[in-house]
Amino acid sequence: MKEENLGVYIRQLREKANMPLRKLSALLDIDQSTLSKLERGERPITRQMLPIIAKTFNVNEKDLIVKFLSKQVAHQLVDEKYIKDILLAVEQEIKYLNKAVDSK
Repeated sequence: MKEENLGVYIRQLREKANMPLRKLSALLDIDQSTLSKLERGERPITRQMLPIIAKTFNVNEKDLIVKFLSKQVAHQLVDEKYIKDILLAVEQEIKYLNKAVDSK
């Protein structure tokens, strides 16, 4: 997935499948105007929508999740001075948390 904006990518998938806004909005349980705003990047896409989108358009769910979460992290860290150090610390924290979960 090379598209910069996840909403644009979803619109491209929908249009390629010749799917009207109303059909995808029904699958996502949102109204058409909300879907239109999502596709334009005016409203945020939710994590819960990703499996539905992946299944509907037969695309890799992992790619959607990575794009979705990486954008969230990037927006949180964009103005931070020590981004690399923060990301390394996050990686260590995740390893710690995974060990704690595995030991239960």
